[in-house]
Amino acid sequence: MPRPHGFTYEQRRDGSVVLTHLGRAAGVLRGARAEKFLAEVESGDSQLVMARWTGSYRFGNERQARNHPRNQGGRTGRG
Repeated sequence: MPRPHGFTYEQRRDGSVVLTHLGRAAGVLRGARAEKFLAEVESGDSQLVMARWTGSYRFGNERQARNHPRNQGGRTGRG
């Protein structure tokens, strides 16, 4: 599974944190959530933390699920 990349964050004067992914807004955190995020991003892998907080965290099974016969969009063979 490739490592997350392309995430950045900006802390604003009002205490909010704006998360972006590849230049597009991915989320805004305010208050206690912003403080918790900042503490976590400074103590760990920042790209992985930002991916998790934005919901863009991949579990690695998407390709397997896409290729499963149940998810083939009507090509089940049933008449």
